[in-house]
Amino acid sequence: MRLQGKVAVITGAARGIGAAIAERFAAEGAKVVAADMDPLAGDETVGRIRAAGNEARFVGCDVTSRQQVAALMDRAIEAYGSLDVVVANAGIIHNTPFLELDDATFDRVIAVNLKGVFYTGQEAARRMVDRGIKGIIVNTASVNAVIVPLGLAAYNASKGGVNQLTKTMAVELARHGIRVNAIGPGSVATDLFRSAMLTDPEAMDRVRSRTPLGRPAEPSEIAGAALFLATDDSAYFTGQTIYPDGGRLALSQVMPKE
Repeated sequence: MRLQGKVAVITGAARGIGAAIAERFAAEGAKVVAADMDPLAGDETVGRIRAAGNEARFVGCDVTSRQQVAALMDRAIEAYGSLDVVVANAGIIHNTPFLELDDATFDRVIAVNLKGVFYTGQEAARRMVDRGIKGIIVNTASVNAVIVPLGLAAYNASKGGVNQLTKTMAVELARHGIRVNAIGPGSVATDLFRSAMLTDPEAMDRVRSRTPLGRPAEPSEIAGAALFLATDDSAYFTGQTIYPDGGRLALSQVMPKE
């Protein structure tokens, strides 16, 4: 039980990667606060955790609202008495060509994916510092932070920002004993991903061709990376983004044959 006695808050925990992280952390002994804007799916995540005999509760939260994020952290502390691990996972994606990208779409993606990580990290860190907690913050980035899938200008920019924000947080919070790292997944077989595969039969072939391991990740595999960063197994890691991507970034750096 690698997180026994720890209190963990995960945003974007209703489904996909966030739900997998919440379930894995709970299975490892953490008391989990699963936060999301979708109460029905969030309650389902909590229900699965409780059915397995573990502790969790759901809190509705829009990460673009500092007030809601602050309330989330306070409710976790009120419920469980601490705030040891926080995963800033909430995120959205919009596929729009750069020349057609409007202000509202760009601003919304940045608000959720980057400003939401800022609010989550800052409100968590303030409470950790005030209580002398040497906590851990894990941000969800993406391979899109360093490669350039087309049509995703706002998403790519937001995830690049998460990488830089992670480094800045890590350096500034190190003196308080708080570690900050990020995970940067490649393609992940979430429910949304599987639905996309049904409408675009060639999409899976594209995923396989750009991933040396030949398949998308399962959400549970991304949760394993988050668990590593949330435990003392990564005690000397801070300011890093690790990429559970099936080799995609390595493939992008292969020189073409002459």
